Amino acid sequence: MITAKEELADNDMEFRRLFQEHLQYSQRLESLTQKRFLSDDEKLEEVRLKKLKLRRKDQMQSIEKQTHQNLAS
Repeated sequence: MITAKEELADNDMEFRRLFQEHLQYSQRLESLTQKRFLSDDEKLEEVRLKKLKLRRKDQMQSIEKQTHQNLAS
């Protein structure tokens, strides 16, 4: 069974772009967390990536909510 997010990723180019960026940020964050020590630049990158990832998540949730509202009306 296909989920609402998968359907949006298939049919909404903006949602797909946001989803892919969110995934890229997650992967980069994962690689940073694997390190024993982070340089100052890496620490800044980690904070920046967390903010970007959260922003993308918020944007995806907004699209999901808007799509749900459009389907309900």
